Amino acid sequence: MAERGFMPVYRENEVNHCPGCGRCNWLVGRLLAECAFCATAVPLESGHASGGGVIRLSAPNDVLAA
Repeated sequence: MAERGFMPVYRENEVNHCPGCGRCNWLVGRLLAECAFCATAVPLESGHASGGGVIRLSAPNDVLAA
């Protein structure tokens, strides 16, 4: 943690205070939670980039061109 510094995250089933204004009202999406008052965005602790919207291609480029 010393290398990254302080990194707030939104934790599900806990009281989450906004690091910007200190309030507790959030708009929660798939990857981020945004404070309903000051619009500070923090990542979800359980959020990760996977699912239907993420495309990962592992084939060589010449196979994809065919």
